[in-house]
Amino acid sequence: MKRREFISLIGGAAVAASGPARAQADRVRHIGVLMGYAQSDADTQARMAAFREAFEQLGWKDGRNVAITYRFGVAELDRVRDYAKELVDSNPDLIVCETTPALKAVADHTGTIPIVFVSVTDPVSNGFVTDLAHPGGNITGFTNFETTMGGKWIELLKKIAPSSRRVGVIFNPDTAPGGGAFFLRSVAASAPALEVEVLPFPVRSDDEIESAVTGLGGEPGGGLIVTLDASMAVHRPAIIAQAATHRVPTVFPWRFGASDGGLLSYGADVPDLHRRAAAYVDRILKGTRPADLPVQQPVKFELVINLKTAKALGIEVSPMLLATADEIIE
Repeated sequence: MKRREFISLIGGAAVAASGPARAQADRVRHIGVLMGYAQSDADTQARMAAFREAFEQLGWKDGRNVAITYRFGVAELDRVRDYAKELVDSNPDLIVCETTPALKAVADHTGTIPIVFVSVTDPVSNGFVTDLAHPGGNITGFTNFETTMGGKWIELLKKIAPSSRRVGVIFNPDTAPGGGAFFLRSVAASAPALEVEVLPFPVRSDDEIESAVTGLGGEPGGGLIVTLDASMAVHRPAIIAQAATHRVPTVFPWRFGASDGGLLSYGADVPDLHRRAAAYVDRILKGTRPADLPVQQPVKFELVINLKTAKALGIEVSPMLLATADEIIE
C-alpha cells in the first residue's frame, strides 16, 4: 500500500470513528422540569432564573443545544402525577423535580431516566436513594433540610415570642415527609428544654387550617410552625390570614412565608439549590451516572423577619434577633 493511500485510510477511519461521538455531542438534549409551585409565583420565577443562569454559564442554552419543557404541579397530586407521566412519556435525557410529591410521581413512572431533584427532605426514608453518599439507581439531587432545622424553628419561635407554650406543627399528611412524622420528631426533640408542648395538626384544606389556628389562638401562649410541605406552601395565604386574625406567631420554612405576611421564616436558600442542581444536570448530560453523584444538603440558609407583622401582633423583636436576620421586612 502506498504511503498516501495509507494516510488517507487512517484519516477516513478517524473521521468515521469520531462521527457518532460528534453527533452525540452536537445533538439537542431534552430536559423535563417539574416545578412544585405555580408558574406565576415570584419565588418560582427566581428559582427557574437561578437554574437557567447557572446552566447557561456551563454552556447550555435553551433553544440552542438543549430544549427544556417546564410543568408546574402546584402541589395538586392529580396534576403532579399527570405532568410526571407526560414528561416521562416524552423520553427526555433527564428530568429535574422540585419537591417530594413531584419526585415521587416521576420516580413511579421511570427507573431509567436520570432524575435530579431539588427541595426534597428525606430521600433515603422515602426510598428514592440508597444513601446520601451513594444514591444508587437513576436519582440524585439536593435536599432542603438538615437535621437541626426543626430545633431551629422552635428556638426562633421562642426567641421572637417568648410566651409561646403551646406550639402547633401544621402539615398535610398526604404530602409531608413521613406523613408529618419526620418534622414532628425534629421539633419535639427540642421542645422539653424550651418548656413547650408540641401539638400536631394534620390538615388538608383551608377549613381545617382555620380550625387548627383558631384553637391555638383561643388560649394565651399559642404558636405555630409550618413544615416543609408543598401543600402548606400552596395554602400559605390561609395560614397567614388565620395567624393574623387569631394573633398566633408563626414560623415558616420558606422566605415567601415572611415576605407574604407571615411573622418569620427560616430555611434553605432554595434558589441556591437550583443553581447547584444545574452543575449536576451538566455532569449527567456529559456522561456521569446519577448513582455516582452524592446527594447534597443545603449550605445556605436565610432568616427573614417581617417587622410589620410583628408590630400587628404586638411583638417587640429583640435587637439581638434582628441583628441575626438576613432580611428585615418593614
